[in-house]
Amino acid sequence: MFFKNLPSDKVPLNETTKILKNHNALEFHKTLSEYKPTPLIELPNLSKRLGVKNIYVKDESKRFKLNAFKGLGASYAISQSLIKNPEIKTFCTATDGNHGRAVAWAAKINGRKAIIYVPKETTLKRIQAIEKYGAKVIQINGHYDQACEEAKKISFSKKWCLIQDKAWEEYIEIPALILSGYLTLFKEMEDSIHDPLKPKIDLIFFQAGVGSMAAAGIYYYLNRYGRNKPKIVIIQPEEADGILCSFKENKISSSKGSLKTIMAGLNCETPSLGAWDLLKNGTNYVLRISDDYSKKAMRELYYPQGSDNRIISGESGAAGLGGLLAILKESKIKSIKEDLRINNFTNILFINSEGDTDEEVFSEIINSNI
Repeated sequence: MFFKNLPSDKVPLNETTKILKNHNALEFHKTLSEYKPTPLIELPNLSKRLGVKNIYVKDESKRFKLNAFKGLGASYAISQSLIKNPEIKTFCTATDGNHGRAVAWAAKINGRKAIIYVPKETTLKRIQAIEKYGAKVIQINGHYDQACEEAKKISFSKKWCLIQDKAWEEYIEIPALILSGYLTLFKEMEDSIHDPLKPKIDLIFFQAGVGSMAAAGIYYYLNRYGRNKPKIVIIQPEEADGILCSFKENKISSSKGSLKTIMAGLNCETPSLGAWDLLKNGTNYVLRISDDYSKKAMRELYYPQGSDNRIISGESGAAGLGGLLAILKESKIKSIKEDLRINNFTNILFINSEGDTDEEVFSEIINSNI
């Protein structure tokens, strides 16, 4: 159910981190008309009820009117690709939903076409959200990894530009540019909880599919703070736990689960090669949770107590908080709470990576008592 890792607390030296070092996506994002920093929200009443000092939520549902953080990576990778080759006419990717929507949006604002491959479990609402930006969506009879293979093959054969957030051998640069884009959300907190010498947070929960957002966050904290970085917990769905499997086997491995989960944005079989070394060097724990904990977290954020702000958080967006709820409730993993020293002196950060990206599913969950 979980894996305890002993991180090295050093930035690994590889092709991905070299690219991250040489790019500053924040300056690019500031040139976009729809750019503004997303809010960092404090939840004092929830903090008190859960027995911690402070809970902070970086609310990426407000990003670029896309209802998710993915636009940061897609916009930067596409802009850099067009600088390198202005003749690109078509961008392609595979997605569980949010990344594809971001690629479609970024392609449109650059006057280019987008072809998006999605797995068979992708809901109609998620497909329509992508098509809204003029993209062509192709639904395959397979899971996320198979959609990635289809996008890879067709892009190679038709000479399209593949904008995939999952890296593999010989495909490192664009996923690294996407990671560079994600760094913007962490840099935006440098006027609040990211002080120069030591952060004002002790613990971060990152939900992860292929691990790109978590890897970007780990790079940021290792590069800025080294051994003074916050402790990091990665949360995955029970049935899509490729990162947990990889930690257990000490190599990139695929999930052996059913890949049936409401956490669509995390429903990925295999971690990204570009994320793997960063995950190993910066993660303290990897934990998988049931869908029920994601649902509970969604309702905790939607029905706040006292003066806490309401946060609209989707199935994947709330998974980080779901991980904390599991640690606080499940006796068989209480050792994690003790080891991480989660108590009334602990400051915790969550990234709300998406809002209600499927409104029907969201409404059903928040109106259910299960």
